[in-house]
Amino acid sequence: MAYISPDQDLDLSFLYEIADGSDDFIVDSIGMFLEQSPELLKNIGNAIAAQDWPVAAQAAHKLKPNLGFFGMPISQAIIQEVELACKAGGQNPAEIQDKFNQVNALVSANLNTLKQIKEEKEANL
Repeated sequence: MAYISPDQDLDLSFLYEIADGSDDFIVDSIGMFLEQSPELLKNIGNAIAAQDWPVAAQAAHKLKPNLGFFGMPISQAIIQEVELACKAGGQNPAEIQDKFNQVNALVSANLNTLKQIKEEKEANL
């Protein structure tokens, strides 16, 4: 059964579907997400703080497909807005920061949920 939490913007239906019953695949996929996503979020946050718009846009672009794969459409849409605003030269830094804070909070909540799911799956391996 796939974990779905619309209030946290997390729907793992796609992951469970392609895993086709393989807990190893789920554990490995979540593990990669847990390794990559916090670093990308950190890079985006640091680049926004430094107003380094090309770096922020590039990191947001890298994070976007990960959010889609893990069924986080709200987060994916917000990070798309961040990416586009950064590509446009960061003309409204306060708005970019606000959007980043929104996506960071959503993804951070999901990271905790994903850690729990990974631990549960690992215990069954």
